[in-house]
Amino acid sequence: MKKHIGWIVVSTLVLYLLSLRVPFMLGASTLSAWLVLPLMWRTLGKGACNQALVLIIIGSIFLLFSAFNGIFLGWQQILAANVPLLAMFVAVSFLGMTSTGIEDKNLPKGKRAVLVTAFGTHLLGSIINISILFVFGDRLQKNGALTRSQMIILARSFCAAAWWSPFFIATGVALTYSPGMSLSRTLIPGAFMSVIAIVYSIVEVWCFRKEEFSGYPFKVESLTLPMFLAAMVIVVHYFYPDMRILNIICLLSPAAAIILMKFRPRIAKLNEFITTRVSSVSSQFALFLAAGVFSTGIKSLTYVYPALFSLENQSFTPTLFSMVLGLMIIAGIIGMHPVVSISMVSPLLLPLNMDHSQLGFLFLSGWAISTGSSPLSGVGLALVSRYQASSAGILLANWHYSVAMWAVVSVMNILFFVF
Repeated sequence: MKKHIGWIVVSTLVLYLLSLRVPFMLGASTLSAWLVLPLMWRTLGKGACNQALVLIIIGSIFLLFSAFNGIFLGWQQILAANVPLLAMFVAVSFLGMTSTGIEDKNLPKGKRAVLVTAFGTHLLGSIINISILFVFGDRLQKNGALTRSQMIILARSFCAAAWWSPFFIATGVALTYSPGMSLSRTLIPGAFMSVIAIVYSIVEVWCFRKEEFSGYPFKVESLTLPMFLAAMVIVVHYFYPDMRILNIICLLSPAAAIILMKFRPRIAKLNEFITTRVSSVSSQFALFLAAGVFSTGIKSLTYVYPALFSLENQSFTPTLFSMVLGLMIIAGIIGMHPVVSISMVSPLLLPLNMDHSQLGFLFLSGWAISTGSSPLSGVGLALVSRYQASSAGILLANWHYSVAMWAVVSVMNILFFVF
């Protein structure tokens, strides 16, 4: 059965890529993704099972209550919300074929390793997105797990790129929901925030985390894969600027893995990988599909009670900025995807006639902070499902980071957009 599971998992990616040209194939990709759950449920970790069940049950209750009150957002939103992300997870799992399977005992350690790993994750992640977590995480993990310090550095450094990187989906969403936003005006405060967030995390690991830190080995051979991916993403994005970075990653990751794999013959290794190892992403399927149901359930509730989210007779003061940012961060931490919170907030704030670049900075900040802090964000779920992270541990490690970044962003808003 496991042999067939691998091919079903891969079909989710293949059918999703086909849906980019033939939209109705998205339904087939969604069906393939959901089929993985019952087939692999007994093999999932207890934590993944429990969290997926809780998310599905609560989300379903919200959806039923909303439907009873006349609000139903459609099956595609409920079932297919995170299918593109799952397709990308399948694609980047192929990068595991480039590893020799021999654990590196000589990873660099100490303060310099923290510094290099943090900024390396940030800069490469700003181009090739979440796949950098798997490239770095798979190299740093020991017995399938990362240390708390490694998770802090990887997650926060990667998510901080949402403040400025044009390759992040956060930027596209901000430009969509704040149509007058100027990238040139959000770039400087965004760059400042990303540096502050990374330095905050580095200092925390240097001074307050007692465990020894093993960092990414920045040697020529270890940089081959991430640099190759980064270069290819830039080239493809240049010639096809309308193509989403996520879709580029879905196409390039398997190709890069096949080109750079060290095993021969390639076809035999590829078949072995699909039949024996691809099914390891089943925990991610459970968590992300469940999170999609939960997020859609929350979104449905906001339509049932629209008056609760009304901002009539308000002006966009620094206090309102901070309040909305705080609510967006909290919503992200409890599992609402930033796209959902941004799509809810935008129509409420646009009538206030504020600076659209300021609004865009709000959206980018809510995205960067919440995704770097929440166990239910895409990054958090990846850490939980792939590297044995604890959801409670992620919250405990990041609550002070969320509060600190919320305060700094509030000040940055005044400095760059009020004065």
